[in-house]
Amino acid sequence: MTDLSDLLAHEAVVAGMNVGNRKILFQQLGGLAERAYGLDAKIVAERLADREKLGSTGFGGGIAIPHAKLDGLKHVVGAFVRLAQPIEFGAVDELPVDLVFMLLSPVGAGAEHLKALARVSRLLRDRAFAAKLRGAGSHDAIFALIAGVEARDAA
Repeated sequence: MTDLSDLLAHEAVVAGMNVGNRKILFQQLGGLAERAYGLDAKIVAERLADREKLGSTGFGGGIAIPHAKLDGLKHVVGAFVRLAQPIEFGAVDELPVDLVFMLLSPVGAGAEHLKALARVSRLLRDRAFAAKLRGAGSHDAIFALIAGVEARDAA
Protein backbone atom coordinates (compact mmCIF):
# COMPACT_ATOMS: atom_id res chain seq x y z
CA MET A 1 0.00 0.00 0.00
CA THR A 2 1.47 3.34 -1.03
CA ASP A 3 -1.47 5.45 0.18
CA LEU A 4 -0.14 7.62 3.00
CA SER A 5 -3.49 9.01 4.17
CA ASP A 6 -3.11 7.11 7.46
CA LEU A 7 -0.01 9.22 8.24
CA LEU A 8 -1.12 12.62 7.01
CA ALA A 9 -3.87 15.01 8.08
CA HIS A 10 -5.17 17.37 5.39
CA GLU A 11 -4.14 20.36 7.52
CA ALA A 12 -0.58 19.01 7.69
CA VAL A 13 0.17 19.85 4.05
CA VAL A 14 1.65 23.17 2.92
CA ALA A 15 2.48 24.28 -0.62
CA GLY A 16 4.97 27.10 -1.02
CA MET A 17 6.36 27.49 2.50
CA ASN A 18 9.04 30.18 2.76
CA VAL A 19 12.02 29.25 4.95
CA GLY A 20 15.67 30.20 4.75
CA ASN A 21 17.30 27.25 6.50
CA ARG A 22 16.73 23.97 8.34
CA LYS A 23 16.30 25.61 11.74
CA ILE A 24 13.44 27.78 10.50
CA LEU A 25 11.99 24.82 8.60
CA PHE A 26 11.96 22.73 11.79
CA GLN A 27 10.26 25.58 13.67
CA GLN A 28 7.63 25.82 10.93
CA LEU A 29 7.15 22.04 10.93
CA GLY A 30 6.70 22.21 14.70
CA GLY A 31 3.98 24.81 14.25
CA LEU A 32 2.34 22.67 11.60
CA ALA A 33 2.40 19.64 13.92
CA GLU A 34 0.90 21.77 16.69
CA ARG A 35 -1.98 22.95 14.49
CA ALA A 36 -2.65 19.57 12.85
CA TYR A 37 -2.05 17.19 15.78
CA GLY A 38 -2.00 19.29 18.96
CA LEU A 39 1.70 18.65 19.58
CA ASP A 40 4.10 21.08 21.27
CA ALA A 41 5.73 23.04 18.42
CA LYS A 42 8.93 23.74 20.34
CA ILE A 43 9.45 20.10 21.33
CA VAL A 44 8.83 18.93 17.75
CA ALA A 45 11.39 21.42 16.40
CA GLU A 46 13.92 20.39 19.07
CA ARG A 47 13.50 16.66 18.37
CA LEU A 48 13.86 17.19 14.62
CA ALA A 49 17.03 19.24 15.16
CA ASP A 50 18.41 16.62 17.58
CA ARG A 51 17.84 13.86 15.01
CA GLU A 52 19.41 15.96 12.25
CA LYS A 53 22.62 16.29 14.30
CA LEU A 54 23.10 12.52 13.83
CA GLY A 55 23.17 12.97 10.04
CA SER A 56 21.19 14.71 7.35
CA THR A 57 17.75 13.36 6.56
CA GLY A 58 18.10 14.79 3.04
CA PHE A 59 18.33 11.66 0.90
CA GLY A 60 18.82 13.22 -2.51
CA GLY A 61 16.85 14.51 -5.43
CA GLY A 62 15.72 17.59 -3.51
CA ILE A 63 13.90 15.50 -0.90
CA ALA A 64 14.23 15.23 2.88
CA ILE A 65 12.41 13.14 5.45
CA PRO A 66 13.14 14.71 8.84
CA HIS A 67 11.84 12.47 11.58
CA ALA A 68 11.74 12.16 15.34
CA LYS A 69 10.18 10.20 18.18
CA LEU A 70 7.98 11.93 20.72
CA ASP A 71 6.45 11.01 24.05
CA GLY A 72 2.68 11.01 24.09
CA LEU A 73 2.02 10.11 20.46
CA LYS A 74 -0.36 7.21 19.88
CA HIS A 75 0.73 6.47 16.29
CA VAL A 76 2.98 7.76 13.51
CA VAL A 77 1.90 11.09 12.01
CA GLY A 78 3.33 13.17 9.22
CA ALA A 79 3.39 16.51 7.48
CA PHE A 80 4.36 17.42 3.94
CA VAL A 81 5.79 20.75 2.84
CA ARG A 82 6.79 21.96 -0.60
CA LEU A 83 9.19 24.84 -0.10
CA ALA A 84 8.86 28.04 -2.15
CA GLN A 85 12.65 28.05 -2.59
CA PRO A 86 15.00 25.06 -2.06
CA ILE A 87 17.28 25.21 0.98
CA GLU A 88 20.67 23.69 1.76
CA PHE A 89 20.10 20.49 3.71
CA GLY A 90 23.39 18.59 3.72
CA ALA A 91 21.80 15.96 1.50
CA VAL A 92 23.86 13.03 0.26
CA ASP A 93 23.87 14.40 -3.30
CA GLU A 94 24.56 17.96 -2.03
CA LEU A 95 21.46 19.27 -3.85
CA PRO A 96 19.17 21.70 -2.03
CA VAL A 97 15.83 20.38 -0.76
CA ASP A 98 12.35 21.55 -1.75
CA LEU A 99 10.17 18.56 -0.83
CA VAL A 100 9.96 17.70 2.88
CA PHE A 101 7.97 14.91 4.50
CA MET A 102 8.21 15.01 8.31
CA LEU A 103 7.47 11.87 10.30
CA LEU A 104 6.80 11.83 14.04
CA SER A 105 6.54 8.52 15.88
CA PRO A 106 5.82 7.34 19.41
CA VAL A 107 8.99 6.67 21.41
CA GLY A 108 8.42 2.90 21.49
CA ALA A 109 7.47 2.55 17.83
CA GLY A 110 10.64 0.98 16.42
CA ALA A 111 9.17 -1.21 13.67
CA GLU A 112 6.22 1.10 12.97
CA HIS A 113 8.63 4.05 12.61
CA LEU A 114 10.91 2.17 10.22
CA LYS A 115 7.97 0.93 8.13
CA ALA A 116 6.60 4.46 7.82
CA LEU A 117 10.03 5.80 6.81
CA ALA A 118 10.33 3.06 4.19
CA ARG A 119 6.85 3.80 2.78
CA VAL A 120 7.50 7.53 2.51
CA SER A 121 10.98 7.01 1.07
CA ARG A 122 9.73 4.55 -1.53
CA LEU A 123 7.03 6.96 -2.66
CA LEU A 124 9.24 10.05 -2.82
CA ARG A 125 12.04 8.24 -4.68
CA ASP A 126 9.64 7.89 -7.62
CA ARG A 127 10.88 10.76 -9.80
CA ALA A 128 7.62 11.07 -11.73
CA PHE A 129 5.68 11.32 -8.47
CA ALA A 130 8.09 13.91 -7.06
CA ALA A 131 7.63 15.93 -10.25
CA LYS A 132 3.85 15.83 -9.74
CA LEU A 133 4.29 17.08 -6.18
CA ARG A 134 6.45 19.93 -7.45
CA GLY A 135 3.87 20.82 -10.09
CA ALA A 136 0.76 20.55 -7.93
CA GLY A 137 -0.99 23.91 -7.70
CA SER A 138 -2.26 23.81 -4.12
CA HIS A 139 -2.04 22.02 -0.81
CA ASP A 140 -5.33 20.28 -1.72
CA ALA A 141 -3.75 18.92 -4.90
CA ILE A 142 -0.67 17.77 -2.98
CA PHE A 143 -2.80 16.08 -0.33
CA ALA A 144 -4.83 14.31 -3.02
CA LEU A 145 -1.64 13.02 -4.63
CA ILE A 146 -0.20 11.72 -1.37
CA ALA A 147 -3.43 10.36 0.09
CA GLY A 148 -4.68 8.78 -3.12
CA VAL A 149 -1.56 7.66 -4.91
CA GLU A 150 -3.41 4.99 -6.91
CA ALA A 151 -5.15 7.80 -8.80
CA ARG A 152 -1.86 8.83 -10.40
CA ASP A 153 -1.79 5.56 -12.35
CA ALA A 154 -5.22 6.29 -13.83
CA ALA A 155 -4.34 9.83 -14.87
